[in-house]
Amino acid sequence: MVIIFLISAPLLAAILSLFVRRNSLLLEVFTITAAAIELVTGLVIAYSVHHKGSYSFTSYFSVDALGIILVMIIAVIGFVASWYSISYVREEAKEDIIGFSRVKQYYIFLNLFLFAMLSAVVTTSPIIMWVSIEGTTLSTAFLVSFYNKPEAIDAAWKYLIINSVGLLLGFFGTLLFFSPTIGVSDHHGMIHWQTILSNASTFNPFVAKTAFIFVLIGYGTKMGLVPMHTWLPDAHSNAPVPISSLLSGVLLSVAFYAILHFKVIVDSSVGTEFSQTLLIVFGSASVLIASFFILIQKDYKRLFAYSSIEHMGIMALGFGFGGIGAFAAILHMIYHSLAKPILFFSAGNIFLKYHSKEIANVRGTLSVLPITSITLLIGFLTITGVPPFGIFITKLYLLTAGIKEHPVVTAIVLFSFALVFAGFLRHVVSMIFGRNGESIPKGELNTGTILPSIVLVSILIILGFYLPSSIKLLIETAVSNY
Repeated sequence: MVIIFLISAPLLAAILSLFVRRNSLLLEVFTITAAAIELVTGLVIAYSVHHKGSYSFTSYFSVDALGIILVMIIAVIGFVASWYSISYVREEAKEDIIGFSRVKQYYIFLNLFLFAMLSAVVTTSPIIMWVSIEGTTLSTAFLVSFYNKPEAIDAAWKYLIINSVGLLLGFFGTLLFFSPTIGVSDHHGMIHWQTILSNASTFNPFVAKTAFIFVLIGYGTKMGLVPMHTWLPDAHSNAPVPISSLLSGVLLSVAFYAILHFKVIVDSSVGTEFSQTLLIVFGSASVLIASFFILIQKDYKRLFAYSSIEHMGIMALGFGFGGIGAFAAILHMIYHSLAKPILFFSAGNIFLKYHSKEIANVRGTLSVLPITSITLLIGFLTITGVPPFGIFITKLYLLTAGIKEHPVVTAIVLFSFALVFAGFLRHVVSMIFGRNGESIPKGELNTGTILPSIVLVSILIILGFYLPSSIKLLIETAVSNY
């Protein structure tokens, strides 16, 4: 029953927001209350999964070890993004960047976005998962075009078209995965993941491989894997900052979760080599291509967007290498989800102060926004894998997993990591320590725009030194299942 509260809270908040008239405070209360309910119910479900291995409610909802990791990522980042949104949107409204109608639209679609992601993770049906992930596209397309600028509208159309076409291919692959279940009676009235998996041994190998290729391309588009990534930098750089943090830190991982479900099925049918080879190819290409774009980037929000492409490639590589690489991929998913909002929240504070997304126009943030500069610096060190932050460990695990069987790929990835660090170092140092040639008022905007980042930084520092046994157990269980 708890799972119903989990997914209904953001939906109810969105519905109630529809009836609000000229009262932004009510919109904020509905959103932060729903986010708090998601966080609490997520913890309750996590407790159950930790002790029982899974949590189910009727035949339509089930959460396993990897599922609860995704649920908690959505809940935690959803809460801090909602918290940050309150102060950020108020600042934009204060500066007449947006009016009340836009504020209302923002909170409605933010809650629908969270509802769609949670629904995708907790459902037992691949069809409902597909519908939910398509729902994330529809809800966030309006948010990408939120500012009604020509580049934002173009980015929204690009986002909508590319992802819809990609997911259409994913849907075709999903239907192909149903072929082993033809003639199989399912008393629940729909085909579930377990139904397909239990019949995977009867799957025609050629059809199984073809189906997985369609799924990987389809959901890989949503995940931002190269070469299906072209929508991502435009969308992430034009959406409001809290939405960018959710797109980058959460949604991409949800899409990968969908791919992993199908990977289990195709592995049961044709063995692990086929899916692992594809993941290595797409993963290494994503890491390498993203590293070059990071090196030459001129827009700091696009910089963070290309970083997301790199990290999705790392996760794909982890499962491609297998073994400790898969463990590293899931742990990396957690660290990345916590680190990326720090960068985007810092970017939001910088934009509101400097009114520019160009790296060249942002100098001397350490004197103008001292706390934001510190969080930006920590976010940079974390996301590039500098010790003692956790991503250093996950990258080390990844390289360890790949060095023996895939030395060339591992060397390329290591070279890409060096490029990424050099690119980030060049851009971030110039923003933080560069000479400020303009007279910009000094001081943070308000505590609401810096506290969410401080909370995430604290969590990252703790997890960098100490990984709770409960999280480690969940990751190990997830690796054994996927």
